[in-house]
Amino acid sequence: MRNIPLAALLFFISLSYAQTDTRLYDIINSVSADRIKSDVTTLVNFGTRHTLSDTVSQTTGIGAARRWIKSEFDKISSNCGDCLEVFYQKDLIKKGDNARIVKDVEVVNVVAIQRGTKYPNRFIIMSGDIDSRVSDPTNYTSDSPGANDNASGMAGTIEASRVLSKYKFESSIIYVGLSGEEQGLYGGKGLAAHAKEKGWDIVGILNNDMIGNITGVDGVVSNRDFRIFSEPVPPTETEEERRARRFYGGEVDGISRQLARYVYKTTKTYMPEMNPMMIYRLDRFGRGGHHRPFNDAGYAGIRIMEAHENYTQQHQDIRTENGIAYGDVLEHVNFEYAKKLTAVNAINLASIAWGPPSPETVEIGGIVEPSAKLRWSKVDGAKGYKIYWRDTTSPTWDNYRYVGDVGEHTLQGIVLDNYFFGVAAVGKDGHESPVVFPNKVFR
Repeated sequence: MRNIPLAALLFFISLSYAQTDTRLYDIINSVSADRIKSDVTTLVNFGTRHTLSDTVSQTTGIGAARRWIKSEFDKISSNCGDCLEVFYQKDLIKKGDNARIVKDVEVVNVVAIQRGTKYPNRFIIMSGDIDSRVSDPTNYTSDSPGANDNASGMAGTIEASRVLSKYKFESSIIYVGLSGEEQGLYGGKGLAAHAKEKGWDIVGILNNDMIGNITGVDGVVSNRDFRIFSEPVPPTETEEERRARRFYGGEVDGISRQLARYVYKTTKTYMPEMNPMMIYRLDRFGRGGHHRPFNDAGYAGIRIMEAHENYTQQHQDIRTENGIAYGDVLEHVNFEYAKKLTAVNAINLASIAWGPPSPETVEIGGIVEPSAKLRWSKVDGAKGYKIYWRDTTSPTWDNYRYVGDVGEHTLQGIVLDNYFFGVAAVGKDGHESPVVFPNKVFR
């Protein structure tokens, strides 16, 4: 190595941090469409999983469904030497809290934590929703199979825990079934509040809501497209931060948007056959999902879901009208597609949990100079850092430079005015933290 020119050596080191981790290919190959189908079928067979439905029956209603989900997490934990902490997290919601709460109800989430070996209080979360409904959101007795919305996301979350429980990670992973989504995102609100109370350091939540349909109501059929919804900046930003954005940029560079870009990049690296569509919106037009309560609490959160929805198969009484079969039933779920989106989640959970934390502060300078200067707080466990930059109109981080184990670097010849910049920490296996957009300016 001593005879290699310095420039070549730096290039070699840079390349070494661009390579893939073959364990992620193993994770992709381990996800089972058959197991997902079995789990979706079991959830559908509870008849209804409406938040206000039966909690006593062993065969029908949300009570039976959540007990089964907990039993699956317990079984997975038993198979990995009790590697999961499985528990219920619950909140009482009183009648009249909104128009969809027609009686007092306990909203119960099923949580399974796989503790990290180095950062046990740092969490990346994957969620699915337990509950289902028909056309009338207050009808908690009619058959409401909720096969795609959202047994698919719940089954994917269980399957991800089966696969990833076979590995050890530096950071913790949470797999959770959230309740009360159709009644007002109550499960997410409860768990986000629980996280605040416990002082959890949450990297973000990957909310999976409908990951099993490939045939759109518009006639488009695709088993490769999927959407990643993310809000531009946190609703908790301060007035000072808002004013700074006006002068320094960052309108589309909040923590949720960086998490979305992370998922996009990991997917294109390890599953290039997939087409992740980054949607610059909190959720679908005028609608919401269970990542939103985490966003409201100041955490990063995104929604991962199918690209081509069929509205006749969502929130519908099971019926046939004018030759159209309405209802969210089992035969409309494509399990091979649900397997792919489960694998998307699993490799991103693993990559984040194997990677180091993000730098807490990233400062940028170089105003009216022919270069961009960055400095950042160093991270315990990081072996080096990458500076990313992109055109101001680009949705993704298109350029990077690995700069080694340093706390600052100047990009010569790159004019600050023409690009956006960020910094990611890199771990020993090449896994990275989410990119941090500069949060301070220096001169």
